[in-house]
Amino acid sequence: MLSIPYWHVDAFADRPFAGNQAAVMELDAWLDDAVLQAIGAENMFAETAFVVRNGSEVSDWELRWFAPEAEVQLCGHATLASGHVLLSRDPGLERVRFQTRQAGVLEVRRQGAGYEVGLPAIATEPGAFAEAVAALGETPCEVWRSPLGYNVALYEDEATVRALSPDFPALAVLGGQFIATAPGRDTDVVSRVFVPGAGIDEDSVTGSAHAVLTPFWTDRLGRDSFTAFQASARGGALTCWLEGDRTWLGGRCVTLVEGRFFL
Repeated sequence: MLSIPYWHVDAFADRPFAGNQAAVMELDAWLDDAVLQAIGAENMFAETAFVVRNGSEVSDWELRWFAPEAEVQLCGHATLASGHVLLSRDPGLERVRFQTRQAGVLEVRRQGAGYEVGLPAIATEPGAFAEAVAALGETPCEVWRSPLGYNVALYEDEATVRALSPDFPALAVLGGQFIATAPGRDTDVVSRVFVPGAGIDEDSVTGSAHAVLTPFWTDRLGRDSFTAFQASARGGALTCWLEGDRTWLGGRCVTLVEGRFFL
């Protein structure tokens, strides 16, 4: 029987039952993709992060993420959770670097009582997506899109974003990630994020979405940083800033479970 170290972490959270849930699992070597996917489906979190020690000149660990239905190309909250697990057990470390399959080298570093996770800044361009607008149920002021599958719907105010009731089966057929955003009341920016094609109707707090929203909003706000809140049922607060071609997201993490996963 294989015994795998396992952590359940709430990321972008300063207390239990907030932010976004992630499982972090440390492997000695990569298992078959079908097994990794089966574990992701068993955990039923937005993502399960798998780490394998690397120790190359450019990274310390390899990292992959699996949602319940598929492997994902970029996941910010589970990267933050992975950094939290590894940095928490070694107080002498200030940062940890991850080599990923599709997003390059990512980094988590300490910042006060929390952490910062560095992700690629993802650019979008104005576009049209009538099917997605219909599925969201409310016409946005603007639609912006990325070839990587990220779709931004800009609304006039926070109340409209909070009131959205999307047609999730219709969005699932379209695939990709759908980000509804507006100026916030108590933070600079508010958002909700829908990824039903990956088995996640509404994500709780989405790092990859804020890798899109950071260049999107810094351009509009005329400054390189802002505060953000993802208005899901659990909710989560982030600080976001742009540094060249990198997006840095700040937040805290809480470990709820530490144990072993048996195969």
